[in-house]
Amino acid sequence: MDEGSPGGDGRESCAPLRLAIVAGSTIAFAPLPPRGSVVLGREEGCDVRIDDRSVSRRHAALHVGPPLRVEDLGSANGTFVGEQQLPALTARTHRLRRLSRESAEIVVGERFNLGATTVVVGRAPVGPAVEPDRGHAPEDVVVRAPAMVALYEQAARAARSPISVLILGETGVGKEVLARTLHARSPRASGPYVELHCAALPPSLLEGELFGHEKSAFTGASQARPGLIESADGGTLFLDEIGELPLAFQVKLLRVLEDRKVLRLGGRTPRRVDLRFVAATNRELEAEIARGAFRQDLYFRLNGISLVVPPLRERRDEIAPLARKFLEEACRHLDQRSAPRISPEALGVLEAYSWPGNVRELRNVIERAAVLCAGESVLPGDLPPHLVCGAAPPLGGSAPPPSSATPPRTGSVPPPASAAPPPRAGSVPPPASDGARARGGPGGDGAESLAAAAEPPTPTPRAEAMAKLRLEMKALERQRVIEALEQSAGNQTRAAKLLGLSLRTLINRIDEYGIPRPRKRTP
Repeated sequence: MDEGSPGGDGRESCAPLRLAIVAGSTIAFAPLPPRGSVVLGREEGCDVRIDDRSVSRRHAALHVGPPLRVEDLGSANGTFVGEQQLPALTARTHRLRRLSRESAEIVVGERFNLGATTVVVGRAPVGPAVEPDRGHAPEDVVVRAPAMVALYEQAARAARSPISVLILGETGVGKEVLARTLHARSPRASGPYVELHCAALPPSLLEGELFGHEKSAFTGASQARPGLIESADGGTLFLDEIGELPLAFQVKLLRVLEDRKVLRLGGRTPRRVDLRFVAATNRELEAEIARGAFRQDLYFRLNGISLVVPPLRERRDEIAPLARKFLEEACRHLDQRSAPRISPEALGVLEAYSWPGNVRELRNVIERAAVLCAGESVLPGDLPPHLVCGAAPPLGGSAPPPSSATPPRTGSVPPPASAAPPPRAGSVPPPASDGARARGGPGGDGAESLAAAAEPPTPTPRAEAMAKLRLEMKALERQRVIEALEQSAGNQTRAAKLLGLSLRTLINRIDEYGIPRPRKRTP
């Protein structure tokens, strides 16, 4: 690696830099300029705003260089550099060097901390090896679960026909990947592939984007411009979130589907187009039709064949390969030579979680773990806490959450939907059914039946493993609290900020884990 440049050599070194910022259970990315400095902090006027209580208003400055340098701007909770991030976040102890109104050189892929927030300078993703406007299906699509194998076989058959396709599924399941696969395996694969997210544009811009406009059609239209429908001529138009399309545009889209002609804004002569329509939604369109929010005739036109992508919780065989794939990609963007492996304990947490955000949420979690992981393995402590807390419901056969469900908050435990609550002490059990009374009535072997029912159920190996994992996570959390208290010299307020907790929650954890109340001392 050239010491005079922020990165290494090769095509990857030419990629622009970006920041990966981990605050709590979330990860966010911010682009960096080729040169100059950016200010990081909680204040609105900062170049990169980090909304975390442990970050000062103007916390630090990052000088892009070359070389890369991070400078502390007199922050309250400190700017830390070193080989390992905050022990409170990783449950592993390493020495850190705190910067106090001074700067230190860093390299691409090296972590530093602003209070309790972990920051890494990495590479922005380089454009894919294939042209995106041709809609090539990704070569490394993970298809392992039987339901996904059957789905992609059905999609391959549907791709050969010109029929419209409607892709259904929850948010983040991979509907866009399936749409690209449909195009890549169709006779139109050499034609353009055009995407439109129907909810991304306001109605005032949607019509012009979709149908195009003629010169002088409105103020500022200095020249004619074809819309996305015309741009997809000879190829495929993918309409994502079609359920968000306003009713006024549904009528115009229906006309295009029926006549295969498009009329630009301000135009008088329709233009003939030859394209295939693929639409996707996470809404129940039948319910939208019933309440008058979606046209039934448009639904019939789009639904030539419907493909339903199953949620990630129903394809657990794919969690491990997807996680490894995302981890390799994230580490490559962080300029790490090799990706860490995923420990069996962490993989158990990933496979037990219900994934309301599906593949998109899994990618986010793995990108976060890539930033926080300091050793050769991703451990449960590198994963968001709510994954461990929310790992029990899927094992209990809980009903899948609706497509609009949001991920559980940190530390929240979603109750199982289908599991009955345990009987309270001293409660009378419900009467047995007639069949049960016949088998266990007087003169029968009812006493044996009652004795057998009174015996506690034998825990399954997986339930035992999860119970052991939860105990280990409690031990790790206890250790994080102890280390945060040590780092803050016994100051509970500072320790709470380092852990991202309120002071009251920290005090409750200290009492819960039997940690001696620390005395404030001079650091």
